[in-house]
Amino acid sequence: MRVRKVIAVLGTLLALGAVVPSGAGAADETSKPGTKKPTVVLVHGAFADASSWNGVVERLQRKGFPVVAVANPLRSVAGDAQYLKQVLATIDGPIVLAGHSYGGMVQSAAALGNPNVKALVYVAAFAPEKGESALGLSNKLPGSTLGEAVRPIALGDGTTDLVIAQDKFWQQFAADVPRKDATLAAATQRPINDAALTEEAGEPAWRAIPSYFVVAGKDKNIPIAAQKWMAERAHSKATVEVEGASHSVAVSHPDTVADLIVRAAR
Repeated sequence: MRVRKVIAVLGTLLALGAVVPSGAGAADETSKPGTKKPTVVLVHGAFADASSWNGVVERLQRKGFPVVAVANPLRSVAGDAQYLKQVLATIDGPIVLAGHSYGGMVQSAAALGNPNVKALVYVAAFAPEKGESALGLSNKLPGSTLGEAVRPIALGDGTTDLVIAQDKFWQQFAADVPRKDATLAAATQRPINDAALTEEAGEPAWRAIPSYFVVAGKDKNIPIAAQKWMAERAHSKATVEVEGASHSVAVSHPDTVADLIVRAAR
């Protein structure tokens, strides 16, 4: 009888051992005091969705970073920033915030006054000064052809949503992305309200938080000259130019974007 009990106990211990991961008792490198990696929060822009960050997310996760790719509402700078603030408030510990395109407008507002945000990364993105709008910045220097590619959707309340015509999306937005992928992105793009593009920014967080920039060499939405000018104005800690890159630089060059985010996280 006693032997049966011993066998039963051993069986239970073996079963438990089968479901406990190897090394579970050892402390993970990122869980040790002082070594926790910051959470990377990614903010997409207009005519895209959070899946546009997939390649960057995969690379950051492989390096052990917690990642949140936010669903940006694309309704208004103030409203979108307030939503992002609420998301940031749910995250414990340090944060690196990265925004693409119009996402730069949103992160510049949302990070203001948040001591957890340690760095801002602008990826072919707007870094506005107070009083500036996305539309004004995209037209500040010549080179943007976005106006010729967008199509309106009247909402019946005096405002209009904007999308990029699907037959123009590849060349306008993602010329260095495989055509089949660009065609899929064109079909699943999210519209932005026109009011969001003309709304003036408030005080920018980049004045107080270190910023880093990825600039796209053949961007047809935000001319590279404008991107470089904003980077210089923000006293960018590091600016990486990707020659030949379209506005969808995070899709076509995820390694470059992820590497700069990792640098900003150090």
